[in-house]
Amino acid sequence: MADYAVPELKNRTPLQSADLPFVDSLARRGTLGMVKTVPEGMSPGSDTANLSVMGYDPCVYYSGRSPFEAASMGIPMAKTDITFRCNLVTLSDESTYEERVMLDHGADEISSAEAKELIAEVDRTFGTPQIKFYPGVSYRHLMVWENGPYDWRLTPPHDILGKKIADFLPAGKSSETVAAMMKKSVEFLAGHPVNRQRRQKGLRPANSIWIWGEGKKPLLSGFTEKYGLKGAVISAVDLIKGIGICAGLESIDVPGATGTIHSNFRGKAEAALAALQKGLDFVYIHLEAPDECGHRGEINNKVKAIELIDREVVGVLRERLDATGEAYKLMFLPDHATPLSLRTHTSDPVPFLIYDSSNERDNPDYTYDERCAAGTGLYVDKGYRLIDFFLKNEEASV
Repeated sequence: MADYAVPELKNRTPLQSADLPFVDSLARRGTLGMVKTVPEGMSPGSDTANLSVMGYDPCVYYSGRSPFEAASMGIPMAKTDITFRCNLVTLSDESTYEERVMLDHGADEISSAEAKELIAEVDRTFGTPQIKFYPGVSYRHLMVWENGPYDWRLTPPHDILGKKIADFLPAGKSSETVAAMMKKSVEFLAGHPVNRQRRQKGLRPANSIWIWGEGKKPLLSGFTEKYGLKGAVISAVDLIKGIGICAGLESIDVPGATGTIHSNFRGKAEAALAALQKGLDFVYIHLEAPDECGHRGEINNKVKAIELIDREVVGVLRERLDATGEAYKLMFLPDHATPLSLRTHTSDPVPFLIYDSSNERDNPDYTYDERCAAGTGLYVDKGYRLIDFFLKNEEASV
């Protein structure tokens, strides 16, 4: 959600422009501040940032992005396996692969059913006894290389939107193997029946694979052992599900949850409430839509996504939790910023909100946005400590 001022929004951020009656009400009664979720020197990815928010220091626990996705997909990993994210992307149509431009890192939000057919063809073409491809959700898929090399320089496709890909192709040991697969994939993906049908519908084709996000099997300490709480994670994204699973949290699937603005937002809130009602102590709800809108440069949709979260998630949670008469806490924040002007992630600090129904505060001028949160002077430099502040009432470092 976090962003920079946008000229089309009268030089306000999407958070400042959005109508947030429920979140702003909690801000006036809660604690507001800024937190740095991405440590200095680390890539500002959803992997490092969500590890921080969940209480795990990325400098200690991060072993790559794709292994968490493998955990979510139920793919067993040996210690010597190397996993990779395999995106289905849309490249421009220049005859030379290197001259092509990254148009869309997610191939116009390709459906999981369409993508499954394409990834099956990718595996038939490139799969070996050592290298396998597995279908995931929408454009997000996985490649596993048994006893693969671990010396790579790979670039996330959402970091190079609108750029020529020549300078961002794979580098490092055995990079020619991966680069050759990416290059050859356009030969059979562009004309695949799935992509012919997409073009007829006015949708962008998934005309290339893009391999990145390498990693080894992760080893997280258990969330219950760390905090004494039983919990669950709710997300449409394999990465977040996988982090939760590796931390020993239950992963709850919600029908209609897509990771885009066309998602079952209310269903996620209802699933969280049901999990708490059955005896869980903690639920981590991940909502991807503002990030996807940021990557796609969709200004109005990013504002709309934030408003949907306010109404369909926070509003539902607050009404139902208040009705129980029991005390509860709620923490609300982006994992990282995805500025519309950049269309990729940054490591800027992000605003956080903590509300404790048993300890309401009185801040009548507070609103939940970047400027107001920064103005409180409360700043958590080590993002992985924020959850201690939230769960254990520890003092945040200022």
